[in-house]
Amino acid sequence: MKLSTLQRQIFKPSAVLLLLQLTGAEAQAQPWAQCGGQGWTGSTTCVSGWTCVYSNPYYSQCLEGSAGTTTAITTTRTTTPPGGTTSRTTTSAVQTTSSASSWSGNGSGNTFNNPVLWNDLADLEVIRVGDVYYYSASTMAYSPGAPVLRSYDLVNWEYIGHSVPTLDWSSKYNLANGERAYVKGIWASLFGYRKSTGTFYWGGCIEFGKTYMYTATNPAGPWSKKSTINTCYYDAGLLIDDNDTMYVAYGSSTINVARLTSDGLGQAETRVVWTSPSSIGYIEGARFYKINGNYIIFLTKPANEQWVLKSSSPWGPYTERRLLKDMTPPVSGAGIPHQGGMVSTPSGQWYYMAFIDAYPGGRIPVLAPITWGSDGYPTVNTVNGGWGSSYPYPVTKRPLKAPYGTDTFAGTSLGPEWEWNHNPDTSKYSVNNGLTLSTATVTPDLYAARNTLTHRILGPISIGTIVLNYGNMKDGDRAGFAMFRDQSAWIGISKTGTATRISFVTGINMDSNWNTASTGSEGAGAAISGTKVWLRIRADIRPGGTRTATFSYSTDGSSFNNLGGGLVLKNDWQYFIGYRFGIFNYATKSLGGSVKVDEFSMVLA
Repeated sequence: MKLSTLQRQIFKPSAVLLLLQLTGAEAQAQPWAQCGGQGWTGSTTCVSGWTCVYSNPYYSQCLEGSAGTTTAITTTRTTTPPGGTTSRTTTSAVQTTSSASSWSGNGSGNTFNNPVLWNDLADLEVIRVGDVYYYSASTMAYSPGAPVLRSYDLVNWEYIGHSVPTLDWSSKYNLANGERAYVKGIWASLFGYRKSTGTFYWGGCIEFGKTYMYTATNPAGPWSKKSTINTCYYDAGLLIDDNDTMYVAYGSSTINVARLTSDGLGQAETRVVWTSPSSIGYIEGARFYKINGNYIIFLTKPANEQWVLKSSSPWGPYTERRLLKDMTPPVSGAGIPHQGGMVSTPSGQWYYMAFIDAYPGGRIPVLAPITWGSDGYPTVNTVNGGWGSSYPYPVTKRPLKAPYGTDTFAGTSLGPEWEWNHNPDTSKYSVNNGLTLSTATVTPDLYAARNTLTHRILGPISIGTIVLNYGNMKDGDRAGFAMFRDQSAWIGISKTGTATRISFVTGINMDSNWNTASTGSEGAGAAISGTKVWLRIRADIRPGGTRTATFSYSTDGSSFNNLGGGLVLKNDWQYFIGYRFGIFNYATKSLGGSVKVDEFSMVLA
């Protein structure tokens, strides 16, 4: 990727480009893994019986041999302090340890690190078509919904599209006329491929009501809504049997199997096939497979157990066995690996892609090999009794584009990494070598403002920057860059009369019913002149980290001034979606103003 002006300013020559190196608690690197530096979960030593062998200044590897010694690698880093500042602005230099042009994929050599992608991609389903893997995730009220990602090695992923182009099931998804749909919308859904027709299917139950079915012949799209089924396929998994019959397993505690009509768009019949006993309790998250002649329903007991149901018939009877309970996660401070799905490689090896609760960043995917026993049940290949922080690659490593870098909004459409908060007003934005946002809502409330554009934050720590042209703002307009969740803050431009201020606004909160409890207030600010500003957020979304965001701005793109006391990031789960970067422009008095975003950049800190 060609470095933009902004990237050249961010990527200081003195930064050591050791990708994904963090400060944290000591962790053990697994056999053949990179070691001796700062890994995802902290400084790394090798497991017993393996030695950290120095290769070069950038790479050491755990090789079999005498234990207890580690060749250390010293890395010097300079980062923005995690603590906030007062309302006085101070100049801050930012150095980073990542460059999109230097990206060589997850991990080193033939070893990958968990998580495979530190992005909020929950309720996942993963499938293989030939030698290509596809991944689908939930998105609640973000639009377009149900992102589709692609990989050639199960580890390095790229966004390619969305299965749900617009959330058209109810007017509340437009975030208009006082309606809103926070925490509603797309939850765990079915996703699969039917080889006989070359068709991809996505289906989701919306608000415990009907199930909507979408199809595409290309997973990148276009996708089309094809039918409505008057049954809620809650937490559903799709199975296409050897004879091409399509089944869906779904439900919570009471698990049902539905047989679909021949086109896969309607329900032919449905039956209860298994009821969770009191010894197990509540269970959900169904995924459906046929493996070695057995029908397998994969279920989760939120959020610390995974169960396997097995039968010789899709209709049962099913016997159950627990796959895991309270398994140590590969990320410090995160939850137990659970839910997700299983997938095989072309050579017949099986892997389990689970997710872990890693708030405030959300729920992120982790991968581990599994082995099938002669009894027809799987086991997870653990490392020291836990989910490994690294494993050998499932297949030959194939890096894709870096999960960070700069978007200049070239062309006339947004990339598939972007999602709006609710459906956008398409008449109020345009993409043409920059993103123009016209005010779409008159409101003092960020949560009620249409056309807030969001981007997942790459963990563990990222720095996001936008270049904002604000010369066409009107009196009462607010535009800027936000840490967006049910407790939010932003840095941006406030226009009041003829006065223009750079503002840090905090205390923006929702209540437990996802209604706005507070629209926030300016915690710090100053007069600003000109028409262009660089807005920056440094976000530490590690569950075991500082969980803070700091905010800064620049008028020249080089020297950044801290503003405000920062934001402590909530790490509870009830909102489900993790923090995102948000770009917004709304009016508090009247419509008619606009801003242009020249570029967005995200780099690892």
